[in-house]
Amino acid sequence: MHQQKRQPESVEGNLPVFVFPTELIFYADDQSTHKQVLTLYNPYEFALKFKVLCTTPNKYVVVDAAGAVKPQCCVDIVIRHRDVRSCHYGVIDKFRLQVSEQSQRKALGRKEVVATLLPSAKEQQKEEEEKRIKEHLRESLFFEQSFQPGNRTVSSGPSLLTVFLGLVCIAALMLPTLGDMESLVPLYLHLSVNQKLVAAYILGKCSKDAFGAIFMA
Repeated sequence: MHQQKRQPESVEGNLPVFVFPTELIFYADDQSTHKQVLTLYNPYEFALKFKVLCTTPNKYVVVDAAGAVKPQCCVDIVIRHRDVRSCHYGVIDKFRLQVSEQSQRKALGRKEVVATLLPSAKEQQKEEEEKRIKEHLRESLFFEQSFQPGNRTVSSGPSLLTVFLGLVCIAALMLPTLGDMESLVPLYLHLSVNQKLVAAYILGKCSKDAFGAIFMA
């Protein structure tokens, strides 16, 4: 007896489709990004055929928009952006990958991939850097607030943490600067100019908090 080949048991449209990446970003000023690659994986024990659809097919060229993937294999799908005009900046397009069994027409599963054209990679990096800085500032503010007295009306002065940080910063500012060869202090205790600037900034913050606590007392 011949063993029958295992068939997909998934209901139409419910088969998970594995694609990477799930987002395509094209940069108008970087021609190397005008060509992107989608990788479609087939972890199943049966072959799949696929088809790539797009909401705006006139803006893209899809190499091998239809084909097949062997069991437990993958295939690369090349997508080229051919209309990088400024009127398309920020517009979100969508690609849909439909997979089905080779002997059937009905789709077993589908996956959508979004595509966006941006004017410059540098601007995008700048925005991400600004976002990271804002997140860092929010975390720092949360850290400072977590050590504030719970009831300011009963506060009789600056907190111990503020005093301690202030003393540490004063000690840091009194240490020699890197390059000061006449100092008798060990070299590993020499601080750079940037480190002293940070200490001065923190000392200023501590002083402000201390005076505020005194006046609020």
